[in-house]
Amino acid sequence: MPDSFSKYANLPSAIISDGIMPIPIWAVTQMTLTESYHLPAIGSTGAKAIVSTHDDSVSLSGVLVGAERFSWKLALETMAESSKRGSALAAMTGGAVGGLILITSMTIRTDMQVQSLSFTASASKRGVLDVSITMAYMPKPSALGKLLDIASVAVGGLADFGGS
Repeated sequence: MPDSFSKYANLPSAIISDGIMPIPIWAVTQMTLTESYHLPAIGSTGAKAIVSTHDDSVSLSGVLVGAERFSWKLALETMAESSKRGSALAAMTGGAVGGLILITSMTIRTDMQVQSLSFTASASKRGVLDVSITMAYMPKPSALGKLLDIASVAVGGLADFGGS
């Protein structure tokens, strides 16, 4: 695709995938990772159940560029719907891991669900769609979620070491 703005030899700023199809977001202009931690109830006992201790959400603002922008828009809308119903990743792992995969330089997360998705087109930026995505981290309580978090730190460290 020689007339595209995208440089396919470079890594995109973010990748969202359902385990089969990756959607690159080439130019992320802003990303926010919000982690809200749950406080124990006053007077609670020392016994704790394995439950989620925090809620995480990631907000991305970026642009879809080039002739493929409408294809990426449709793919993002389709993945947003499938993140609620069950993704290809959930089917491949027998439900052990579900939702979408988000890969960025800040974090690598599985079990993501799209909370909101918006697109903006403007006359001042032809050939570009601005996109805003808010995703919630919805892991099942298990040791697998923590293992994936540790693996994402290792992969991020390797990427930094490799000079990307």
